Amino acid sequence: MKKQILFLMIVGILFSCNKNNNGDNLETQVVGNWKLIQMTGSIPNSETTGTEMEWQETYQLNPNGTFLKSRNRDEVITKASGTYKIVDSSDGKFLEFNFNDESEIIGSCYSNLKEEMFFRSKNTFSSIWNACDGPGLKYKKED
Repeated sequence: MKKQILFLMIVGILFSCNKNNNGDNLETQVVGNWKLIQMTGSIPNSETTGTEMEWQETYQLNPNGTFLKSRNRDEVITKASGTYKIVDSSDGKFLEFNFNDESEIIGSCYSNLKEEMFFRSKNTFSSIWNACDGPGLKYKKED
C-alpha cells in the first residue's frame, strides 16, 4: 500500500510541474539582434542582399519589450526606439513595433509610428511595407 501511495505521489508531482520550454517560447526567441538580409522592389527580380542594399539595418529586441532600430545609409547612422509585442492574427503571428517618436526610418503603410513584421520562420521576419509600394525587407536573427 505504501508503494502505491508513493508511486501516485511521484506521478502527481511529475504531472503538476510546469515544463520550461524556453527554446520553444516565441517571446524569448525574438530577443536579440535581427539584421536586414534582403531587399526587394516592386520590379520583378529586383532583389538585393549584403552591401548591395540601399542601407544596412538592425533591430535589437530586448527582454523587457523595448527595441532599438539602427539604419546605416551612406555612412549616416539613424536610430529609433520604442516597444514591441507579438500579435496573433488569422494570418499568423507578427511583431508590432511602436516607435516613441517620428523617424525617417519607420517603414510603414500608416503614419501612426507603427511597423509590422510577419514571421517567415522562427529565425526570419519580413516587413509588410511592400504592400503599399515600400521595399520588401527580410530580417534574420543573428547568432
